[in-house]
Amino acid sequence: MTSGQHRDTSFSEGILNFFSSLAPPGNLPDGVEVLWPFDKPEVKRVIDGFFIKFFDDPGQRVFLIGINPGRFGAGVTGICFTDPQRLAGDCGIPHELQGGRELSSDFVYKMISAFGGPEAFYRRFYITALSPVGYIRDGKNLNYYDVKGMPEQLDSWMADAMALQLEAGADRQVAFSMGQGANFKQLQSFNERHGFFDRVEPLPHPRWVMQYRRKRLDEFIGLYVDTLRAGM
Repeated sequence: MTSGQHRDTSFSEGILNFFSSLAPPGNLPDGVEVLWPFDKPEVKRVIDGFFIKFFDDPGQRVFLIGINPGRFGAGVTGICFTDPQRLAGDCGIPHELQGGRELSSDFVYKMISAFGGPEAFYRRFYITALSPVGYIRDGKNLNYYDVKGMPEQLDSWMADAMALQLEAGADRQVAFSMGQGANFKQLQSFNERHGFFDRVEPLPHPRWVMQYRRKRLDEFIGLYVDTLRAGM
């Protein structure tokens, strides 16, 4: 992988432009609701603070791509795989958002700590999701691909969102799927249609590790760190 190329604008400028232009998808299936924290002033403030703190340079980032935000993590903070507790504790962004811990965020920030901490990690990597907004149905988290027809319905909207994020400064040689099953399959197909990255490589989904393989947590953290370092 080549080192990050430098540009006249910072990665944070590009990503904050993405957030300012992001709009929820329309015409969703009956019963599906969008998680939309982005109109809250406190969320806007912490998003600005987070990206200016960790991404205010012109270097490129490798993308790690999840499914869609959940209601306890990015559904609260607006920042993928970052719950309110990790936002304040690990990232040093004080806030007044309500909420505690999310399993996926817990794994991600243990991995980031093993990598060298948020400054070292975010200098090289950017975490997002194939759908940048989350969904709920009957008050529960929903993966967009679990609803028949929804992936096709969201495809052009997700492609526009991804294109805007790439403009911030993506290293397009590789993207990592945070999920080895359905998310990897969806992301591979998505990338084949739109040609955003040269290749996509799978990593275990953080929640799967925390829920089903927790006794092997250190092993999976090591897998993430070794795989990401090898890609640098």
